[in-house]
Amino acid sequence: MNEKLESLLQQMQVLEKDILRELQKKEMEFFYEVRQGKVRFTKEARAQHRRLIKRFTRYIRDSRFMILLTTPVIWSCIIPIVLLDVFMVVYQAICFPIYGIPKVKRSDYIKLDRRHLAYLNWAEKFNCEYCGYANGVLACASEVAARTEQYWCPIKHALRMKSMHSRYRFFFDYGDAEHYRRQIEKVRRSFEDIEKAEAAEAPAQTGT
Repeated sequence: MNEKLESLLQQMQVLEKDILRELQKKEMEFFYEVRQGKVRFTKEARAQHRRLIKRFTRYIRDSRFMILLTTPVIWSCIIPIVLLDVFMVVYQAICFPIYGIPKVKRSDYIKLDRRHLAYLNWAEKFNCEYCGYANGVLACASEVAARTEQYWCPIKHALRMKSMHSRYRFFFDYGDAEHYRRQIEKVRRSFEDIEKAEAAEAPAQTGT
């Protein structure tokens, strides 16, 4: 990895810390805290939320008819999403130990915490948890695919991409045949950054 990329990675780490500080400010602003992986609101905040809940009958009445008609369509997507989730778990369990790739933790991506919001009615909670699960599975699958690509074909594209996954920065430049042949075995096993991050998170999680 060149010096410029290393500098950019350090900047990303600083930004991540800034984001964490801002999130902690939000906890104070909206009277909740995250402790041992659980969200806890103050009694006053919960009472305020209950006053703002929108009853289910009104929720349905305020929804446009065409939106209600799309409900079976959007919920039918749960089938391929669950299948993807299952296949992703099986794939990692079988292949990643053989490849020497650290497994992606589902819990890092799938967060089902919106049900704790008392200002949501049961339908809103149901929809929110579905969205959290679906997007979490897709994000997790993207990381699984990224680590797989690093092992099998860590080469950047020549064509411009809309976005890049987390492992893309470790890939060889397009057309750099010499480095590819000399360092492919090293790069396909270079997951030290993940292992260091997991090691750093372990004491923090134990202390919460």
